[in-house]
Amino acid sequence: MEISAAGRLEVRITTADVGKRVSVRRLSEPGVSGERFTDTVGVLTSWDDGVLLITRKSGETVRIPEAALVAGKVVPSAPARRRGPAASYEELARVASRAWRPVESERLGEWELRAASGFTRRANSVLPLGDPGMPLDEALTAVRRWYGERGLPAYVQTATGAEGTQELLCAELERRGWVREVTAELWIGALAPVADLSEGTGVVLSREADEAWLARYQRKGVSDVALRVLGAGPSVWFATVPGADAPAAIGRCVVDGRWASFSAVEVDPAQRRRGLATDVMATLARRALDEGASAAWLQVETDNAGARALYAGMGFAAHHTYHHYRAPEDAGPENAGPGR
Repeated sequence: MEISAAGRLEVRITTADVGKRVSVRRLSEPGVSGERFTDTVGVLTSWDDGVLLITRKSGETVRIPEAALVAGKVVPSAPARRRGPAASYEELARVASRAWRPVESERLGEWELRAASGFTRRANSVLPLGDPGMPLDEALTAVRRWYGERGLPAYVQTATGAEGTQELLCAELERRGWVREVTAELWIGALAPVADLSEGTGVVLSREADEAWLARYQRKGVSDVALRVLGAGPSVWFATVPGADAPAAIGRCVVDGRWASFSAVEVDPAQRRRGLATDVMATLARRALDEGASAAWLQVETDNAGARALYAGMGFAAHHTYHHYRAPEDAGPENAGPGR
């Protein structure tokens, strides 16, 4: 917190700091905790009618009455990573998009509209990197029209918690009634340590997802559209640990320059805690190293404690949080398929 020369806490932020990352201290609400003050760090997304809205790294929005402010200051846009590969949000967003391609896409200014007959939100949402080339309300109207013509709900994929992420866009979507349905995290780490975790004997690599791989992936048939999404990418590899009736474990990796992505890592429930997921990832990591990659990324649900522990043990750490916002008239239950 900012402290004056006289030792007093000071509020050194104004409405002109909307869009910047701030750290504020406020008087705690009565009955909330035994602490007198509450600290909040995040992006100041608005300051209207005596109320500040601050979006935390997780995407959570905190409302703070101006009258409750005790201190505040602007802080660096994102803390420096102490380990692992350096990467900007935009770089990772573009790499992640190339690793999970839709079957149809169209540009709206610098936004990309993506569709794949509803197979996963990632392949059926707008990637809003840059300017759509028109006012936001017009852009969102165009987005809803485009997805409506394809019989799909309109989604916008956003991110929070890193330099260059989209806290302001999240706030604007929420003000317009868009509903956040999914929150997950993108984690990154060095590739070589993953390759060293296991010899991966018994893991079979292929350029295509065969019937055995697909039997473990969803345990039911996969559409032609899903196969096109799974098979698309700069350099795609599928890993399989053979089993009796279906593979004991599977995984997918896409190599794209210095990056390798891991997805669809699934293990037969009866054979978990035997290191099969590690075998799969280590084998894929070695192949990615052979193709010149040096860094890795993956996506993990915020409530998947097992996966988070596994990946943290491999040296991965969260880079940013991403969200899918659904147009208000489309809000409700929906089957977006696996992979968020």
